[in-house]
Amino acid sequence: MHPALSVILFTTASGTGYGLLILLILLKINDLLPISDNLAITGFGVGLTLVTTGLLASTFHLGHPERAWRALSQWRSSWLSREGVAAVVSYPLILLFAGGWFFIGTTDGNWQLIGVAATLCAGLTIGCTGMIYASLKTIPQWHHPLTLINYLLLGLAGGAVWLAALTQLLGIDSNLLVLLSMLLLPIAWALKYSYWTLIDKVPSPHTIGTATGLGHLGDVSLLEPPHTEPNFVQKEMGFKIARRHAAKLRRTAVILAFLLPTTLSAGVLVSSGWLATSLTLLAALSVTAGLLTERWLFFAEATHVSMLYYGER
Repeated sequence: MHPALSVILFTTASGTGYGLLILLILLKINDLLPISDNLAITGFGVGLTLVTTGLLASTFHLGHPERAWRALSQWRSSWLSREGVAAVVSYPLILLFAGGWFFIGTTDGNWQLIGVAATLCAGLTIGCTGMIYASLKTIPQWHHPLTLINYLLLGLAGGAVWLAALTQLLGIDSNLLVLLSMLLLPIAWALKYSYWTLIDKVPSPHTIGTATGLGHLGDVSLLEPPHTEPNFVQKEMGFKIARRHAAKLRRTAVILAFLLPTTLSAGVLVSSGWLATSLTLLAALSVTAGLLTERWLFFAEATHVSMLYYGER
């Protein structure tokens, strides 16, 4: 599949933003974060900015972005529509919880219920984003049980690293968040590695015989190409990346998204002051660059069944 910049930005930014907001709210309602106006403004500000940026970027991939609102009406059958509905519902809940924290100075009692509802809606939004791709049977690399859980864990891991950086920048003890990052990053790495291993080893279930429905008659082969010139389908669905290039980018994604942030986070635990702050900021920038690389590969390595009609095997 052709890696569209708008979709890469959408999935990375919104996933990290929702992951940050989920952890911020859950830790606060469990009294693991202090009542800090600066943390409320910064945490919710950065989280909602990432989410909004991602959702707006997704509309740039549409032929008519001005009609994006119509997608909300198809929630019964479309994961894209369900994602939009979940995002719309999560916004007021997140803002309401943030208002209770900042203006009233409390997150107890009914505010905890609002916080739980907000995190559920935020998590559901990430889940719907993952299911947009996991539900596509025409793309074997996406129609995979690890696609959804990878989206969820990568969002939480990226959010944890960014939240640790924000708390450290504000002078708030970030050791808990640093430890949480060091727990989530290796788990996300292990699952991503498992995903890559499985899509490399398991052959595609689709052949030209199954695609045409003529496989029961015997071996099916292409008599002649359907086009003399490349078309839109070939450009969007037939994007190819060399194995050597993909392997190099996988290593880059592993280093930037998992190894380097984990190492930098470990350094935060044994340092203080400007050094600890610098390490957390570097970890946040590194995990973002790594997730962007990982997400580019997620699209570039996907093969669509439609390319069987153009002679691909």
